[in-house]
Amino acid sequence: MALVVTGGQRNDGAMLAEVLADIRVPRLGLGAARTRPDVVVADRAYTNGVNRRMLAARGVKTVIPQKNTEIAARLRRGSAGGRPPAFDAEIYKGRNVVERSFNLSKQWRGLATRYDKLAITYRAAAVLQACIRWLRLLRDTA
Repeated sequence: MALVVTGGQRNDGAMLAEVLADIRVPRLGLGAARTRPDVVVADRAYTNGVNRRMLAARGVKTVIPQKNTEIAARLRRGSAGGRPPAFDAEIYKGRNVVERSFNLSKQWRGLATRYDKLAITYRAAAVLQACIRWLRLLRDTA
């Protein structure tokens, strides 16, 4: 599980490279774990050019809607503004699963309000909450 904790005032998009570096998906057979996702589905906070270029350089498909200001700026430039980035609306519809997961995490009052002063303590609570949720899911599917 990749879980990176930042300061409350820090932009989440700044940590995208670190989160991608932590990805390890084990293979069923022999071979090294996969470290590159097929697609990154994110909200408008991640739409900046730095993130898009980094993902493109790694060969990762991006499904990130553009901000209205970016669309307007591109249209103002006319043909020099280039084409809009590709956007798959069907894949983006699956993003609600992630949002619901965050909402479940916020049921823990300490996580929602960030009572913990140390990042390591906050991260430990988030990992504990995720493990408990995963164990409940396993119990319910068994």
